[in-house]
Order: sequence, then structure tokens, then C-alpha cells
Amino acid sequence: MAAFQRSLTRSMTLVRKGQRDRGSAIVEFVFISVLVFIPMTYLIVGFSAVQRGIFASTEAAREAGRAIGSAPDPELGMARAQRAAELAVEAQSVNLQDLRVAYAPAGTGCEAAGSYVPGLFPGEEFIVCVTVTVRVPLLPEFIESNTATGLFVVERDRYAA
Repeated sequence: MAAFQRSLTRSMTLVRKGQRDRGSAIVEFVFISVLVFIPMTYLIVGFSAVQRGIFASTEAAREAGRAIGSAPDPELGMARAQRAAELAVEAQSVNLQDLRVAYAPAGTGCEAAGSYVPGLFPGEEFIVCVTVTVRVPLLPEFIESNTATGLFVVERDRYAA
């Protein structure tokens, strides 16, 4: 009988010790979620904003290049290219006031863009550069140095009339 009482006393002691830890899992979960999950969520949102800007600039350059490459004259082509770039950027929910479309001669990069005006003559090659400012959420407005530039090489048909 004494062995039974000692065993029962041990069991009761273990049960009481277990009751002291009750509710600590909730505290640990809240602590971990504040320290890990919230910053991780912000990083995911920030990276997706940057990726959205990169994709918007690349897609806008491609669409602008196609629009100007198929235009009959330079003035109409540049207007079409600007509108095509705006539509591509809007599709990615990027602010239109941060859009810049420029052209550069073939063989150069987007660093030379801005001074070149395409003539749209048969066989002409040139580069369309679209620059978009990428804004990461919850950062101050004065941090706007993050830009994404998309590049598309246009080659006009050599036998176009």
C-alpha cells in the first residue's frame, strides 16, 4: 500500500508541475511571430515590390519597342510607344509618373539613351529603354534611388515600304 501511495504522490506532483507550464505556448507563439513572421512578411512584400518594378520596366520596354517598330512614322511611333509603355506599367500597378521612355543607338546601352531619335527607316536598329522608379512599402518618400530599367532592341524590317 505504501508503494501505491508513493506512486500516486509522484503522479500528482508531475501533474501539478505540468499545470504551471500551462499557457506558455501562446506566449512563445506570440513572441516568435513578432520576432520572425512580421519581418519575414515585410521582406516578402518588399521583394515583391522590387520584382514588380523590374517586370514592369522589362514588359514596358518590350511593348514600347513593338509599338514603335511597327509605326509608319517617328512621331506616331513615339506616341504609340509611350502609350504602350504606360499600359504595361499600369498593368503591374506601378505609378505612371515614375515612367521614362528613351531611345539609344544600337550597340550602346541605356546610359546613352535620351539624345537619340529613331528615324524608323528600313533596317534601322535602336534600343528602347524604359526606366521605372521602384518604391518599397513603408520607406520614406525621399528614398527613390531604386530604379529598374528595361531594354528592348528594335530592328526594323529591311524591306519595309
